[in-house]
Amino acid sequence: IEQVRKAGPNPCPPVVVGVGIGGNFETAPLLAKKALVRPMGSRNPNPAYAALEDELLEAINRLGIGPQGLGGSTTALAVHVEYAPCHIAS
Repeated sequence: IEQVRKAGPNPCPPVVVGVGIGGNFETAPLLAKKALVRPMGSRNPNPAYAALEDELLEAINRLGIGPQGLGGSTTALAVHVEYAPCHIAS
């Protein structure tokens, strides 16, 4: 949410936000990129991550950045979350 706030109008909203959780330093950004190319309207099959997608989308849209950064309630069209297991020793 903070990164979207910092970016403000620069990415020319509305945007699709990809989030990568887990894995390691290299895996998380790849997961985020994978999340970006997921079809619009698709949801993570894991109910916990699907709920996180909804929660993040609502919070991002409450920022009020809006289309082209001119204000409004549609800053993001979707938030897609992908995840991978993380081994503490890796």
